[in-house]
Amino acid sequence: MAAADAPLLRALRGDRPERTPVWFMRQAGRSLPEYRELRVGTRMLDACLTPDLAAEITLQPVRRHGVDAGIFFSDIVIPLRLAGIEVEIQPGRGPVFADPVRSAADVARVTAIDPERVAEAAGPVREAVRLVTAELGDTPLIGFAGAPFTLAAYLVEGGPSKEHLRARAMMHADPRAWHRLAEWLAAVSAAFLRAQIEGGASAVQLFDSWAGSLSTADYRAFAAPHSRAALEDVTVPRIHFGVGTGPFLDAMRLDGVADAVGADWRMPLNEAAALLGRDVTVQGNLDPALLTAPADVLFAAVDDVLARGRAARAHIFNLGHGVPPETDPDVLSRIVARVHGEAV
Repeated sequence: MAAADAPLLRALRGDRPERTPVWFMRQAGRSLPEYRELRVGTRMLDACLTPDLAAEITLQPVRRHGVDAGIFFSDIVIPLRLAGIEVEIQPGRGPVFADPVRSAADVARVTAIDPERVAEAAGPVREAVRLVTAELGDTPLIGFAGAPFTLAAYLVEGGPSKEHLRARAMMHADPRAWHRLAEWLAAVSAAFLRAQIEGGASAVQLFDSWAGSLSTADYRAFAAPHSRAALEDVTVPRIHFGVGTGPFLDAMRLDGVADAVGADWRMPLNEAAALLGRDVTVQGNLDPALLTAPADVLFAAVDDVLARGRAARAHIFNLGHGVPPETDPDVLSRIVARVHGEAV
């Protein structure tokens, strides 16, 4: 694992290193020409489970941008595939499941799978992480998993959805089935994170991409307890991030389980820090739309995020969501230099 005094790990402990650590969600992937070249002829999920390929993709943005952490290259549905659930990535659409989970019988069928099957099948994941951490040295690697609600939303809808109506309906129509499914997914995510930690990951982030479709009451009752279960036994620092979660950002702390909480671009970071309190690190939150703005506009926004981040006990600079595929990689490198206090 990375050195304990790495800026990212210091920030996660609540310390303020000499320079603000920075990494980007989706920094590994479609914005890099070297990634597109490497992926020719390889399907997404196959790439995630090919150790040398996944390792190289993870390392590419660290070499290019000089970020303070790598984020393990994977996909949110990989642990489900490791569990034996049939899923494919359809170009232009995303993950699609052959057999959606829409009834109590479907839930019983899926949850009959032992979550430890994920750990047993995760040999390629451990090997990829080992390859990455061997090259990263003192730079931390962040492990990655999807939160139970977001995974459930994919499973219940059968693929991507804008409003996740079927998933939200199951919560109220059959809460017993919902909680059974979400509890199983928490165990699946935990097993996937554990495999990455065993390979050498120094921190983890739980992504709740679709949590913003929930009301505050539904998030607290039907999602947060299962996200907490996914993270509570993790042995390294834990980051929790969701999109559109401003109305219930304080609940994203998961009763103190999260060491850091990410805020998306909608909420000024000082306001996020005020909601979260002084015993948690904040992460974020440059609007990804600004990556195509003129340099003076972009850097003014970077400086504003850094200034607002001073309101928290510690700050990890990031975007308010992932890097768009059309992003000029040189812009990300210049942002890293700016955050690090270098001339740009």
